[in-house]
Amino acid sequence: MMDSKELRQKFLEFFEEKEHKILPAASLIPKDDHSVLFTTAGMQQFKKYYADPSVAPAVKVATCQPCVRTSDIDEVGDETHLTFFEMLGNFSFNDYFKKETIELAWEFLTEVLKVDKSRIHATYFEGNEIAPADEESFTILKTIDGLEKIEPQGFEDNFWSLGTENSPGGPTVEFYIDGIEIWNLVFNEYVFKNGKYEKSKFRGVDTGMGLERMLAVINNFDNVYKTDLLAPIVTSIDADDKNKRIIADHIKTAVFIINDGVVPANKDQGYIVRRLIRRAMVKSKDVDLIKLAEDVFELYDGVYKFDRETIKSEIDKEISKFNNGLNKFDEYYSRYLSKQGQDHIAPVIGGKFAFDMFQSYGFPLEVTLDEFRKRNMLVNEPAIKQDFNQLLKAHQEQSRTASAGMFKGGLTTQSEQATKYHTATHLLLAALRQVLGPDVHQKGSNITYERLRFDFSWPEKMTDEQIKKVEDLVNEKIEADLQVSMSEMKLEDARNCGVVGEFNEKYGDIVKVYAVGDFSKELCGGPHVETTGSLGHFKIQKEESSSAGIRRIKAVLE
Repeated sequence: MMDSKELRQKFLEFFEEKEHKILPAASLIPKDDHSVLFTTAGMQQFKKYYADPSVAPAVKVATCQPCVRTSDIDEVGDETHLTFFEMLGNFSFNDYFKKETIELAWEFLTEVLKVDKSRIHATYFEGNEIAPADEESFTILKTIDGLEKIEPQGFEDNFWSLGTENSPGGPTVEFYIDGIEIWNLVFNEYVFKNGKYEKSKFRGVDTGMGLERMLAVINNFDNVYKTDLLAPIVTSIDADDKNKRIIADHIKTAVFIINDGVVPANKDQGYIVRRLIRRAMVKSKDVDLIKLAEDVFELYDGVYKFDRETIKSEIDKEISKFNNGLNKFDEYYSRYLSKQGQDHIAPVIGGKFAFDMFQSYGFPLEVTLDEFRKRNMLVNEPAIKQDFNQLLKAHQEQSRTASAGMFKGGLTTQSEQATKYHTATHLLLAALRQVLGPDVHQKGSNITYERLRFDFSWPEKMTDEQIKKVEDLVNEKIEADLQVSMSEMKLEDARNCGVVGEFNEKYGDIVKVYAVGDFSKELCGGPHVETTGSLGHFKIQKEESSSAGIRRIKAVLE
């Protein structure tokens, strides 16, 4: 019997012996990739190395990378699907390619893990109009002694790419044990540009082996929930088998996401955390999520470090919020019906109420549907989901339009005020870095014509003295009526001359740099006022925690 720690260790030691540099896992929250909410694959943190191998820390690396995928959340609870999992992977940046990758994988499976060769079969890319068949891999696979079954597969199965602009991709070889896919070998010889795949200047390798799935296979378990990474949690839950698995999966995922600084909220990553916690709660009324979180800490003791108190506190707060909402569900519903000119609980309800519950109280759609069913209401689930999704899409489009319109530099009072607040955020960041130090970095902002909200990296609550210093410094620069200027320069030049900003692939070779006198210099798309004297008096209304390691300031211009 092999446990998770042994499998991780064997994998990393094997590739270290093969001259791979072992790198730490990246955060679950992608740093430079805004195309996805979470890290979904081991290669994500290495995207830029495939485009420019010269900046890689080594030409051969290996990792054990925590990942979160929610695209198959409705399948969680079956034999193989999880929202959180660990991906074992080895990577090559313009170094070894197909032959070495296939042979390394075969050696690890058959000589290190001692998997019987007769249990293993492989697949390769058969080719289509996008890319030709991977005959090179097929030829290599045929030379492997003991590999009896080799099958061609189509684009959906044996070609992999993130599908985002400038992302690498290519044909794959997949190894199966007893018919279960366990190791995907991706040969990055293409790059996705302008909606099509072009031959890449460099060749790269990206492999991924799901730790939990591999553990299940080599231990002859019939599902991943019997591994040592899930079984202790599953067996402690009072619910039917599928709901036990869902709860165990969801609480583990929530623990890891919160540990990376995300708290339950109504949008983006925060909504996923909220949805996972609340989904777990409704699967068993007696579940103790705090105790399960502690179980997760113990399962990964010595493997990952957790901010235990913060995680438990955030889960506990979310439990309280949700319970309060559930207790008032009938009140909310009666109030909703009253607004619609009705005075009774209707047997059929549309998506409008479900959307309002989501928007106002953070109720995931499936939770509202469950509450309807508990009250023996007739539920037309497809219609409700369709209405809900249409309303959600319209809401998201409105939000994007409002955000875009906020900075078009129009002549209305609202756009003028938003422009002032946008410039004020530059002064605020520069002041924070001067008062607190250069470790302060912007982590988000939200600007309206009435106020600014600014998130920044800082590990503790600011003192009253620090807040006053920041406030005074911003007002000092406003009173100095500094000139705001814009210049265009090469991205590399901006990086080397002290410009503040997140340097990532969203920028082109030429960037806009806005300078406020000699006080602030940032990458930005604008717009800004011409001089700071027009901003008015800057007042910090609140300084509070946004999430672990992130503080939030709310301020106004008076």
